[in-house]
Amino acid sequence: MSETQSTLQLILDSGEKIFSDHCDKKLLDQAEAGVFAENLWQQIVANGFNQLGASGSGTTAEEMYAFIMQCGRFAVPLPVAETLLVNSWLEAGEGLYSIGVVSEGQIVDVPWGRKADKVVGIQLNSDVVFVVEQPALVEQKVNLAGEPRDTIALPDDARTVEVGLDPYAQLALTRSNLMAGALQTLLDLGITFATERTQFGRPISKFQAIQHALAIVASEVAAARRAADAGVDGLQSQRFLPEVAASKARIGEAVTVAAEQIHQIHGAMGFTHEHRLHHFSRRAWAWRDEFGNEFHWQQMLGNHLAAVGADNLWSFIATRG
Repeated sequence: MSETQSTLQLILDSGEKIFSDHCDKKLLDQAEAGVFAENLWQQIVANGFNQLGASGSGTTAEEMYAFIMQCGRFAVPLPVAETLLVNSWLEAGEGLYSIGVVSEGQIVDVPWGRKADKVVGIQLNSDVVFVVEQPALVEQKVNLAGEPRDTIALPDDARTVEVGLDPYAQLALTRSNLMAGALQTLLDLGITFATERTQFGRPISKFQAIQHALAIVASEVAAARRAADAGVDGLQSQRFLPEVAASKARIGEAVTVAAEQIHQIHGAMGFTHEHRLHHFSRRAWAWRDEFGNEFHWQQMLGNHLAAVGADNLWSFIATRG
């Protein structure tokens, strides 16, 4: 195992231990009720995970996005992805940071904006972001999964910073990785339920229809993981935007298929609040629409391929240059 692989595995193993200990159904229910997971956040900071991908941290963007995928796998109810991106853009430090979209003089859909020490506003098709040092809460809102998505005031004198790679696409890539992680847990929950649930004297996993459904989900999870990895691989290339477009669109489709199949496997149990399945399926549905849904990124990819031209289309698809 190379040093890079060893570092990544250490990060993932440590993160899994922390999330396994803290991210239970009780914590997720409390977060949905508006309770900030302070103890979990302190564990993340104490282990330096809030600095992954930042300059001088000794870690890479690939390791940062792998950690974000793991956050999706455990439905971590914190703005980890946003904090990591802000630190990679601004070297902001130890605080809790979040990001939203600038709209009509405000920053909207800010994860945990009510708790953030700093909020960054991004715009579609712009490398310039607005930095709000002392966020003023305008309105508290939530997404489909009950995750805080607040509105923050955008001061006229807010500092602006150029961050290089398209920040909107970078946020879309975080959602791709979060969804890929959540899809893995959906599959795990489906396998566990099918193995433990009996019908007519045997586990329902023995029935061909259930096996077929699980096989469909497994293929969608594999495709989602590969699409997320391809988006991350595109970070250092001129193909970044089309790679993100393909990633976000493909994983959004995978969420639609996989969540439907897993809920069908669980039957009525999967629709109850008492079961933890909804914490992952609703997050996957919510993340699917954040920072561009499938249509948005399919249109962007289609426009790019049209610009490439028929003579160069196969070369573009078949190579990574």
